[in-house]
Amino acid sequence: MKKTVLASVIAGIAFSGQTFAVELYNNSGTTFSLGGHVSVGLGNPDSNDDAYITDDDLVIESLSPRINFNATQDLGGGFTADAKGEWALNMLEGGGESFKTRLGYIGVTHEMWGRVVGGTQWSPYYDVGGIADMPIAFANDFLYVDGGNLGTARAERMLSYRKGLDFDSFGLDFGLGWQGQNGNYGDRAQVTVSANFSKFMVGYGFTTGSKTGQDDAMANLLSAKYGSYGDGLYVAGVYEMGSKFYGDFDTTNIEAIVAYALANSLNFSVNYESIEDDDNNETQLSQMALQVEYDFTPTFVGYAAYQIDLGDDISSDDDRYALGVRYYL
Repeated sequence: MKKTVLASVIAGIAFSGQTFAVELYNNSGTTFSLGGHVSVGLGNPDSNDDAYITDDDLVIESLSPRINFNATQDLGGGFTADAKGEWALNMLEGGGESFKTRLGYIGVTHEMWGRVVGGTQWSPYYDVGGIADMPIAFANDFLYVDGGNLGTARAERMLSYRKGLDFDSFGLDFGLGWQGQNGNYGDRAQVTVSANFSKFMVGYGFTTGSKTGQDDAMANLLSAKYGSYGDGLYVAGVYEMGSKFYGDFDTTNIEAIVAYALANSLNFSVNYESIEDDDNNETQLSQMALQVEYDFTPTFVGYAAYQIDLGDDISSDDDRYALGVRYYL
């Protein structure tokens, strides 16, 4: 039997990356847990993210720290309800905004009828598109460009449906997502399908919807992977075509990763990403990263990474590096 994406969601009420949680309550079909992670390290962050930092500055940084709560309730009849709230933490600046919403949703799951989720959530599009978004330090960028409004990563104000079919030799997963009016974006919709067999997965995603004053922001995405990240050989690639970023011209976006984890949990990876403006024949982004991660314990992970700017036509970004530790709560 093949474990589909939906089955994984039912089992863990979580998707994307390495997830840990401390269960605080479990009684009469109700559970409650806390999770998340914090990280501290040295690096030279992108100067576009902070006007006071240049590309040459060495600073203490924290990579996407967050805290979350997770609750589930057995509703009977094979239905399970779950709720999740997750907030980004401000670890390094006193007096600033301490918390910022990353996720907040309620879901209802039935093993036969599927799963419905309402709120800010990881989208079905990310289910098939986020397979190369794995390393701690440097990973996928293009899925996050206005991703909340576009619904290509964490989707804001989304209603989604997922259904998994499990056969003897393979599994199929289907996903649908809808967002209503959200800022400059009107109604948006997406559909995904993926097939899982042995250690392989192939997927397809489509997203489209209106944007004020521009053509529809849309994209088609193809993806494939082999293995599990952190367990021996892992290979994944994502190819996206559309006009979802800029509205008035087409782009081709690529993300690929090859990783190999040794038996002692030392995990080496190489990933590549590019964004090409097809209409103007310009490279918007082109970069490659060499990275290594090591699990000192299952919840305490060290990382070191070097990202090489391969050159583009719109900026003169410098190479970036990161060295630090992450602690999973």
